[in-house]
Amino acid sequence: MVNIISGGAHAGRSIDVQDFLAVPLAATTFTEAIEWASRVRAGTAEVLAGRGLPVALVADEGGLGPLLPSNRTALDVLIEGVERAGLRPGHDIGIAIDIAATQFQQADGGYRLAAEDRELTPDELVEELADWCAHYPIVSLEDALGEDDWEGWNLATKRLAGRQLLGDDLFVTDLARLDRGITQGVANAVLVKPNQTGTLDSARGVVARAHAAGYGTVLSARSGETEDDWLADVAVG
Repeated sequence: MVNIISGGAHAGRSIDVQDFLAVPLAATTFTEAIEWASRVRAGTAEVLAGRGLPVALVADEGGLGPLLPSNRTALDVLIEGVERAGLRPGHDIGIAIDIAATQFQQADGGYRLAAEDRELTPDELVEELADWCAHYPIVSLEDALGEDDWEGWNLATKRLAGRQLLGDDLFVTDLARLDRGITQGVANAVLVKPNQTGTLDSARGVVARAHAAGYGTVLSARSGETEDDWLADVAVG
């Protein structure tokens, strides 16, 4: 899952959603997967340049940070970038999104898309995401609701079934929060950050609990940690 377009806290909030990522679904080797992701990133940069959209900003995790008129525009641009790379959206390349909804949740429990000047209830946010899923090859949604919006997450888990629903801020690599999610039937995957839980042993415990409950796991670095490639070795292990 490779960042292509970023917004939110990773890119000066040019758009509200934090990351739009390429997932090389049909790649048969790791090398091919990385090559395809690189081609999609280059193709997306070309699409943005062709539209006259600024692409000078490179976001915190390497994604392009363009100024876009809406969050949905990022999906359109990414689809065009996949096609420009000579790949097929939904077959060769799927899309993953890190909504990072906690970043734009309001004190009253609603959600404000500042880049679009829109206020949404949790139900409306879920419906917005369901509409995106109906029109784009989205295979994974991360942090679709706020980190403590358990009721909203419960709705999202039912409404957005059929794709990976990944908890990062929701679970924070914490066994107790993961247990609550499993008990309530919330989400179906957990983002595992060893840096966040503090030890490899704790991280492995979260992985074991998730797998025992049928939850998927995605190993991830945290923003700001080492650029060393040790985490790739942990992921393979």
